[in-house]
Amino acid sequence: MDAVTSPQTADRHSHLVQPQAMEWQKTRFPGCEAKTLLFDRDTGLMTALMRFAPGSVLPDHEHVGIEQSYVIEGALVDKEGPAQGIACKAGEFIWREAGSRHAAWCPDGALILAIFQVPNKFFEADGRVVDASGQDWDEAWGHTAAQRARSAG
Repeated sequence: MDAVTSPQTADRHSHLVQPQAMEWQKTRFPGCEAKTLLFDRDTGLMTALMRFAPGSVLPDHEHVGIEQSYVIEGALVDKEGPAQGIACKAGEFIWREAGSRHAAWCPDGALILAIFQVPNKFFEADGRVVDASGQDWDEAWGHTAAQRARSAG
């Protein structure tokens, strides 16, 4: 699992993460930066602090597993999709079902704690389906579908 942890990790059971000591990492989406607090490469489970500049957009994407977002500052607004116009504001929590698809934006910027069961699928204009880093989604994360099926069965 990837994240910056302090020396206060106790026998692989408790992992203290200190986001204030971490640098913001740029993403391929303009105006969007992240601090990854937890990332399990095997399952795709990820928890991150996401910082969005005013007007930034997270383009057309599908939540493969449940996505949970707690808005600390600003607002996260559904720009496109079935829930267009729904705004999750500071102090509010929104979760999205697996298979939900939309584009989101932050008109005034936002700071969000986001939890993903599996990385999102992003739909490129050229027809490719990629993850947030731009890698082919099936190549990078296709193995997680089999893991989810085994867990559900």
